[in-house]
Amino acid sequence: HKAGKGESLALLALLSKAQGRMDRAKTEEESGAGLLTRVKRGWVWNQFFVLEEYTGLEPLYIGKLHSDMDLGDGSIKYILSGDGAGTTFTIDDSTGDIHAIKRLDREVQAQYLLRAQAWNRQTDRPLEPESEFIVKIQDINDNEPKFLEGPYQATIPEMSTIGTEVIRMTATDADDPTYGNSARVVYSILQGQPYFSVEPKTGVVQVSLAGMDREVRENYSVIIQAKDMGGQLGGLAGTTVVNITLSDVNDNPPMFDQKLYQMSVPESAPVSSVVGRIRAKDRDIGINAEMRYSIIDGDGRDTFDINTDPTNLFGIITIKKPLNFETKASYTLKIEGANTHVDHRFPDKGPFSHVTIVHVSIEDVDEPPEFSSAAYYIAVPEDTEISTMFMTVSARDPDAANTSIRYSIERNTDLGKYFYIDITSGALMTVLPLDREEFSWHNITVLAMEMNNPRMIGSVSVAVKILDVNDNPPLLTQYFESFVCESANAGQLIQTVTAVDADDPLGGHHFYYSLALEAANNPNFTLRDNQDNTAWILTRRGGWSQQDQSVYYLPIFISDGEQPVQTSTSTLTIRVCSCDVEGNVMSCNAEAYHLPASLSRGALIAILACIFVLLGKS
Repeated sequence: HKAGKGESLALLALLSKAQGRMDRAKTEEESGAGLLTRVKRGWVWNQFFVLEEYTGLEPLYIGKLHSDMDLGDGSIKYILSGDGAGTTFTIDDSTGDIHAIKRLDREVQAQYLLRAQAWNRQTDRPLEPESEFIVKIQDINDNEPKFLEGPYQATIPEMSTIGTEVIRMTATDADDPTYGNSARVVYSILQGQPYFSVEPKTGVVQVSLAGMDREVRENYSVIIQAKDMGGQLGGLAGTTVVNITLSDVNDNPPMFDQKLYQMSVPESAPVSSVVGRIRAKDRDIGINAEMRYSIIDGDGRDTFDINTDPTNLFGIITIKKPLNFETKASYTLKIEGANTHVDHRFPDKGPFSHVTIVHVSIEDVDEPPEFSSAAYYIAVPEDTEISTMFMTVSARDPDAANTSIRYSIERNTDLGKYFYIDITSGALMTVLPLDREEFSWHNITVLAMEMNNPRMIGSVSVAVKILDVNDNPPLLTQYFESFVCESANAGQLIQTVTAVDADDPLGGHHFYYSLALEAANNPNFTLRDNQDNTAWILTRRGGWSQQDQSVYYLPIFISDGEQPVQTSTSTLTIRVCSCDVEGNVMSCNAEAYHLPASLSRGALIAILACIFVLLGKS
């Protein structure tokens, strides 16, 4: 092939000669004036054609330039300039023969623009103006098609139908597409049948086999050939690789590995604890393998729950309600696992769900005793006698052994040791007197311990409310002392008295006031009960004088009206004072004393005697 190519190039080069003719230019000099007369051009050429990639040993003959002025005596010199002159092309300046001294490649440069000129060697002047001509490089099929972007990557869904387009490719041929078939490319597949095919003219790779399954084979390597010369024998070819990956679709149903799963959990496990996990496996991947689990039947539907884990693959079984081995020792769950993303194009591949059975066994745990009530409340009168049993608490061992129970009081909840509990019966009784006015509530904790396992201890709170009993007398609110002005008239209010009572009767306090029996006919003062738990002290006369008597003692009797009735007597000290016209005290000579109601009559007489002695000394 190389030799044939060289022979044809040489033949064409011999036939490529300068075209046209050149008219000789004549010049005449007239005496007295040198006039130049324009003559016709004596030589003309168009363009030369030469095949690329000449591989001969001698320079490639391109053509010959010749001027009609050339008489063959060597007086004319041919000059060549322009693209590649002197480097790619040379000219014999005597004969006008043009040769290429380098290999020509159309894909590097398709044509060269050259300029030629004929000079007179003797005058060293051009015989004609410079003219241009073109050397065109003719194409041969010396470039194979190339896939400039290969190798290629493509992805299509599995189970794609025949004719589904995978990828579109284009091969580039550097040869001249306008000359012959050198750049006319035809595509074919060399590797990848029967799964794929390629459209010969467009280079589109298509699916040619239906039902390709990713779970059987995921990756394919396809070799595509692009051949020029229309694919005929002798054409040049290039290849590329297309790596095709099948993407997943949901065409596989989920399946549990087992028809029955066995699980166990201790009865002491708290709510929301994990019992175990199961998985319905799916040959698909990604979202097509994601699951949703649910309990669709079984006696444990209300006791257990199932949720999908964050990966959306596993079902996590958890406790929904407290467990009790003694009540129920086992449960059965019927669980369904279903795909969350069903592809409705493949209904025949379903159903996309599966069912299994989970048997959950409850493990017995030694549990602490349990009281019959979550908490106890009792109300006890404060006058309850010591050693009185006021309530009984009861606890039992919830385990099957049902061992005996021993009761006690947690001492840090009864620091005063007011109560005692019978160790075997759980009967609570008083040990010390109760006083509502000291503690109105006692909150104690009762412990129940198994005899066979002292570490198993249950506890319960017992709230003891102390009910009020009327056991406190009413007392004046404070140690009262008052005064009366010397100018006071009969019926004048000198003091309002009130009382307090430590008891707390249901209907509220109702106090009754009166002068003590020994002062019932007191000529100086009187008491008025206002029926609102207050009383007024009023004067019964006028004409008061410090000189006559400076201090008066008024015993006041108070009762609370509750059952049993409680009473007290308190003494109000009243001093006689000098006052201004507005009733403001100016001076009082004698000091007054308030005597507590609890003093006996003999003590009161003794105190009064002391006061008189002191007054006499002053």
